[in-house]
Amino acid sequence: MVYNIEFGGVEREPDIRMLHDMKEVVYDREWFDSVEDFELYYMFRHLSTSEAELKTINKQHLRYDITVIPPGMFGCEFIKTAGHYHPNVPGQDLSYPEVYQVLEGEATYLLQKHVGDDVIDVVVIKAKAGDIALIPPDYGHVTINASDEQLKMANWVCCDFQSSYAPFRDMEGGAYYLLDSGFVKNHRYEDLPELRYITPLDIPEFGLECGMDMYELVNDTEKLRFLKEPQDFMGVFESILTI
Repeated sequence: MVYNIEFGGVEREPDIRMLHDMKEVVYDREWFDSVEDFELYYMFRHLSTSEAELKTINKQHLRYDITVIPPGMFGCEFIKTAGHYHPNVPGQDLSYPEVYQVLEGEATYLLQKHVGDDVIDVVVIKAKAGDIALIPPDYGHVTINASDEQLKMANWVCCDFQSSYAPFRDMEGGAYYLLDSGFVKNHRYEDLPELRYITPLDIPEFGLECGMDMYELVNDTEKLRFLKEPQDFMGVFESILTI
């Protein structure tokens, strides 16, 4: 299958996540072992609507991406991304954040925070088209498409690092799996906290407003400084997490 999108008047080709890339993190092992490899979802990275805007984005060490996740099931589990963590900001004891916006469909974001070997917080954000979902520092995250519609979402993130997928692979997925019967705990994690739910909301400090296209922050990249220097905005992150 060939799946492209048009952005900025240009046809874009994706990086493709295959089923067998997800071998370690799928809940339904019996189903996984019974099917052939196939395309799962599509990642379009380093997007811009013009060369001038791309230069602005690159100069600010940022990246704007779009990911498309068709509806589907891993046996009894809803289709999801592989899950990843971000490394720490150099010289800081906290990791890089990220921000998502749903463009089409519905997303379920599963966020989890480690302290040592223990997961101390697990948060779910359910978002519809236009909604903003902020991934604060120190939270790993998985995106789940638990609907029967295509999920298309965008993200802004700093481009100065590589994400780490190993923690999710080593634990056979996130702290919880979302099955057709609801969330269930991953047995590989001990003493998991119960799920907390956070509602998507506007974040005026970062120029983020649900329903407004966050790509437009390319015209005010100072608002995206929180992605590179999160240590200056911890009060904002903490207020979001306590809502």
